[in-house]
Amino acid sequence: MRIPFFYRERMNVKKILQRSRVRRSFLKIVTAAILLLSGTSRPASACACGCGVFNVGTRWMMITGTGLRVFFQYSYMDQNRNWSRLSLAESSFNNDKEIRTSFYTLGFQYMFDRDWGIMGQFPYWDRYFNTIDNFGAPVSVDHKAIGDVRLLGMYTGFSPDMSKALLFGVKLPTGPTNLSIMDRDTQIGTGTTDLLLGGYHAAQLDYWGWYLQIMWRHALNTYQDYRPGDSYNMALGFHYDSFLQDSSGEDKYKFTPIVQLIASIRNRDSGANSDPSNTGFQRLYVAPGFEIDLKNNWQLYGEVQVPVYTLVNGYQLVALLLFNASISYHF
Repeated sequence: MRIPFFYRERMNVKKILQRSRVRRSFLKIVTAAILLLSGTSRPASACACGCGVFNVGTRWMMITGTGLRVFFQYSYMDQNRNWSRLSLAESSFNNDKEIRTSFYTLGFQYMFDRDWGIMGQFPYWDRYFNTIDNFGAPVSVDHKAIGDVRLLGMYTGFSPDMSKALLFGVKLPTGPTNLSIMDRDTQIGTGTTDLLLGGYHAAQLDYWGWYLQIMWRHALNTYQDYRPGDSYNMALGFHYDSFLQDSSGEDKYKFTPIVQLIASIRNRDSGANSDPSNTGFQRLYVAPGFEIDLKNNWQLYGEVQVPVYTLVNGYQLVALLLFNASISYHF
């Protein structure tokens, strides 16, 4: 039986459409496979700054009297090791190669009375950043700028000796977020207003003492599709107070050796401009240090933080040592 012409044409069109759908499906599969392979083989670009760790562990920040105290703090970290989970990783898996930062912080504390006070921290960052651009070429930049300012209130009225305190305040979006080359997680500023909540407790028995400090940071908003993960920093310190006397038998200055355990946790960043796969970490440091109290109200402090446990998500740059020093004057 002869098939009419218009039926043959309909059958031919149907076959053509079926072949076209097969081709499109095949192209979609190939395209998805290429994108998947390229996505899994693309090196990450992320760091694990964790500079909030410098905001706990300083013993003189625990108030012991009324009045004004001004301070200058210098902190330093050189993130030059690519890390994944619990161990060192090949540098080729991370486009970022080095992030070297000096933090200069000028601040003050003022206690109105033995119950209430305020604190301000005004940071200035000098950050060197070395990475691989989209064309595979090494590029670097050195940016200097004011960082995110911190303003805190303090309540120390829980006990007569002011050994317990509640800290509460905000981190303001004063730092830049559009510096060249840098991704959002390596910028000097986050662009967000963050809630700060923490506290401390100190105890003394003769010349021996210990203290616990905690600080939590939580972003209250998202800025340009970026939201930094919450951070939690805690310091548990032990110290021994010793005094050097002059020829008359009076105390010349107090020298206090200190050893601390400092824990730092940061959740993953979120938002379209974040990199949640390569942000977020857990760290534990041992920090030996010292404090010197001079008779004329000056105080010196220094420490070295040595990481003993580091767990990061994805691939991130970490520092082998962190340094922190400060000088303060109590009026």
